[in-house]
Amino acid sequence: MQLDESAPVLEIRDLNLSYYTRAGEIPAVIDFSLTVEKGESIGLVGESGCGKSTVAMAIMQYMGHNGAIKSGSIKFKGVELTTLGPDALRRLRGSEIAMIYQEPFAALNPSLTLGAQLVEVPMTHEGIGLGEARERALSVLTDVRLPDPERVMDAYPHQISGGQQQRVVIAMALLSNPALLLLDEPTTALDVTVEAGITKLIAELSEKYGTSQIYISHNLGLILEVCSRVFVMYSGEVVEEGSIAALFDRPRHPYTHGLFGCIALPTADKNAAPLRPIPGQLPLPHLRPAGCNFGPRCDHFVSGQCDQGVLSMQGVGDEASHRVRCVRWQSVVHDPESSHGAPQAPIDIGDTVLEVEHMQKYYEVRDRSLAALVSGQGVRWVKANEALDFDARRGETVAIVGESGCGKSTFAKVLMGLETATGGAVRHEGRDIGSIPVRERSARQIGALQMVFQNPFDTLNPSHTVGAQIARVIRKFGVETDPALVRQRVFQLLDTVKLPRDFFYRRPRQLSGGQKQRIGIARAFAGNPSMVIADEPVSALDVSVAAAVTELLTEIQRENETTLLFISHDLSVVRYLADRIVVMYLGQIMERGRTREIFEPPYHPYTEALLSAVPIADPDVRKREIVLEGNLPSVLDPPSGCPFSTRCPRKVGTICDDERPAVQLTDHGHAIACHIPLRELQEVPPVIEIPEAAE
Repeated sequence: MQLDESAPVLEIRDLNLSYYTRAGEIPAVIDFSLTVEKGESIGLVGESGCGKSTVAMAIMQYMGHNGAIKSGSIKFKGVELTTLGPDALRRLRGSEIAMIYQEPFAALNPSLTLGAQLVEVPMTHEGIGLGEARERALSVLTDVRLPDPERVMDAYPHQISGGQQQRVVIAMALLSNPALLLLDEPTTALDVTVEAGITKLIAELSEKYGTSQIYISHNLGLILEVCSRVFVMYSGEVVEEGSIAALFDRPRHPYTHGLFGCIALPTADKNAAPLRPIPGQLPLPHLRPAGCNFGPRCDHFVSGQCDQGVLSMQGVGDEASHRVRCVRWQSVVHDPESSHGAPQAPIDIGDTVLEVEHMQKYYEVRDRSLAALVSGQGVRWVKANEALDFDARRGETVAIVGESGCGKSTFAKVLMGLETATGGAVRHEGRDIGSIPVRERSARQIGALQMVFQNPFDTLNPSHTVGAQIARVIRKFGVETDPALVRQRVFQLLDTVKLPRDFFYRRPRQLSGGQKQRIGIARAFAGNPSMVIADEPVSALDVSVAAAVTELLTEIQRENETTLLFISHDLSVVRYLADRIVVMYLGQIMERGRTREIFEPPYHPYTEALLSAVPIADPDVRKREIVLEGNLPSVLDPPSGCPFSTRCPRKVGTICDDERPAVQLTDHGHAIACHIPLRELQEVPPVIEIPEAAE
């Protein structure tokens, strides 16, 4: 096997991929072509099930026992991969071609130390000794900015955080300086600050080593920041391809337009310019329509034109590489205004429903070692929530944002009664419930506070039908008791979440991820709650499904005047959805205020960094770059002064380390806990600059 260094790093031509089941052949990817040059970054975007990951698996020759390359060519540096034997492929994988997977924990062996897994890569592919392999592993761990590489080498996967695990996986992929790096949703489950650091890190290391990249993502903002060209896939086909400038400024395919309409850009507004989800669903591979696969969901579909024969890619004309699979692309005009839905009346904000005053939640940690007993430190406290103060009103959406480990979900557990507060008050509808565990709450209290969880797959009972699970909530909280009325109420809820009534008889395994999340929302609203806590409800969903779920929550909230507590690290969605925002860090509130106030100076330095980390899928929007260094301090040993002092780029001196800052208030009630005077914070330039024409 002789690699041609002058040839393109990757050249795919007319690739067709299929899976073979008892029901017959299922065509997964059709007529796929792609060329990647040295050092180039290519983006693959589209909804789940469109074939993005299947293409990556074909490049790695990991199609599984029932997958196969039906036809076409995949060349790596001039070598045809589809005809290589197992030994030759094994030499390429991990050395010349490497892959970073979406879930880092699934890519790491829990029974081996991270060091053992890292040194295995160069020892296997390059035949070097253990000492040299260890030195190289330590060097790459330093490159990915992991603190204390020696400790990481000796740790097991479960002993480091998710962001650190992802950095180890990246280090493992880069250890042998691969020519091609495949990244399959590498940052989906990470905080925006960690995501920003990792994407910048990958870009720097790729430039350093000359690595070509293929990014697989549904995050168009991320693709805009890291890629030079993008391929939009739908139902196994590329429907549009071109440079970043062409696709973001002049998209031609209706599906690309639809994706932009699903993204919470700074110009979107839940009342004046709501998101516009793509109607319908991705067709099953064996039930694709005639002609254009997107036809049943397309606003520009014309019978007799769009449903005839096989559609091929056509050049658009504005640049050689911009091509589209649409017979009517010339009549499709990209108008950002038409991407939004019809304006809605603002929700009337009512009386206060939730009052949180100086709430604390501590966890006791006992160290029974001899050294701890001698030093008198046998009992220590984790301050998960410290002196939380905010409120929420009827019909209002209050967002709680911050990195993982900041205490957002801990507060939600106290509110739901799964934990009890250590101190302070949590009053819901006038009654302090912070010290009342869920088992001691009345059915009315439980029904008044409901939750929509992040992962819909784990929150539905696989043994029961959808109808039975929703009906149980209706009966449990005394909304209806008559079987006929209960059944009718379930049908009404299915109508509300825009699902067919025959879903009453289906089980969770028969539903998609977005459909399961809609069932979770229907179940949360089944007890007529006054407040719903949504804990990252759209973070794991495609942009089209996430837009539909977001609009659904807003619509139900408008109809029921429900208070929505939205927990998230995605500030794009928060900006679109929330009326007020609470920013948390290490269990404390750094800043709180109305949404517009949070997104304009004065900022808390931590809020400033969060805003800088948000990927925005608009090339006209400008951002200042602020990448936080280091990791969250240990909750067992937090800073004695400002909790953000160890990472703050605006630290003013020892006062930040020694004294907790007082809360500074503006005339409008915008609160910032910082030693820097509000006057100076007001002079900080905006992080996000939106062109006046776009506002």
